[in-house]
Amino acid sequence: MSQEPSIKPLKRHPALQPLSREHHYGLLLCWKIRTGLDKGIAPERIKAYSDYFFKNHLRPHFELEEQSLFPILGDQDHPMVRRALQEHEQLRALFAAGDELPRHLSLLEQVLTAHIRFEERELFAALQEVATREQLAALAAMHSGQTFAEDWADKFWEA
Repeated sequence: MSQEPSIKPLKRHPALQPLSREHHYGLLLCWKIRTGLDKGIAPERIKAYSDYFFKNHLRPHFELEEQSLFPILGDQDHPMVRRALQEHEQLRALFAAGDELPRHLSLLEQVLTAHIRFEERELFAALQEVATREQLAALAAMHSGQTFAEDWADKFWEA
């Protein structure tokens, strides 16, 4: 009888855990988009929520990563930094798209899911290897006391 290999949870440095929690909420956004599309919810409702989420959660998250996290790996010539920055730009463009909503929302969900998986599995692991104690302490201080709060009445994903 064969046993499935167990997947070990990723060990995340405490300074990176708040960013990982933000990634969790990003994956929830992806689930909500997918669920809304699968249920035939009006794409405009899904887009309104996605825009709200981007403005209030993802945009600040991207800015923090770009200004404080990515420089730990070096300049923009680092392949992981270059990839993350390119994906951030692609995601910004998808959030800004206002036409062909079902197609753009589906693409947004796919690209954001892959991007978060890349950052969690590869980029954060590389950061943990090279970050100094001081850099990690600075990251931890940036998230001190911050919590995720959502104020959105249209819970289309529960319909």
